Amino acid sequence: MANADTRLLVVDDLATMRSLIRKMLKSIGYTIVDEADDGVAALEKLNTQRFDLVITDWNMPNMDGLSLLQEIRKSEDHADLPVLMVTAEKRRENVIAAIGAGANGYIVKPFSEAALADKLAQIAPPATTAAPMDRGSSVFGAIFNAAT
Repeated sequence: MANADTRLLVVDDLATMRSLIRKMLKSIGYTIVDEADDGVAALEKLNTQRFDLVITDWNMPNMDGLSLLQEIRKSEDHADLPVLMVTAEKRRENVIAAIGAGANGYIVKPFSEAALADKLAQIAPPATTAAPMDRGSSVFGAIFNAAT
């Protein structure tokens, strides 16, 4: 079961996709969800609000998801923030690039609510702490899971 107090930021340029992900998250048990329509807007929110996890698309105007991920990892304040890539980019080299840049997980669109719930269960911070995630141990699992 999801931690209802976990604060999530959903980043996608398509309002319909943000809405769909928000509905899935609510069904899974996440109630604190904010949205941004590109990487630039996401960084602005990250600099003014606290989030426990970011779910981002890859292909967006202004700043894509991979660039957003790289900026998050460079930030002293957000370097350990779990990031889930949710994208139509399914080529193996894209998965490897995202995981190499520090993504904690990768889901290819279209995806089911169950797939989203499973991935979030793997990468979401524990209910009692926001301890940094060990990204190294999840690299091969993320590549394997993205291909399935």
